[in-house]
Amino acid sequence: MAWLVLVVSGMFEAVWAVALGKSDGFSRWGPSVVFGVALIVSMAGLAHAMRSIPIGTAYAVWVGIGASLTVAFGMATGADTVSWLKIALIVGLIGCVVGLKLAH
Repeated sequence: MAWLVLVVSGMFEAVWAVALGKSDGFSRWGPSVVFGVALIVSMAGLAHAMRSIPIGTAYAVWVGIGASLTVAFGMATGADTVSWLKIALIVGLIGCVVGLKLAH
């Protein structure tokens, strides 16, 4: 169960990262609220998962999921350029996250 919570909280990390960028320095109300809620959910999930998953592993998986989804979202929406190198690096990052799960 801790791993599922960790994956979901990693997804919420991507949500708050995107919302932070869209908040325009917290001057836009909607994205700022989404940022705050997603941040709380993400941190609470990470804290819960760290009860049974080692801190280093949990944090690396959380960051890896959040970073991968944030970059993928940027490429899907056109905010980031798409390149085969970026795609390969994201796939490698996801492979590392899976490897950390298997090594646990």
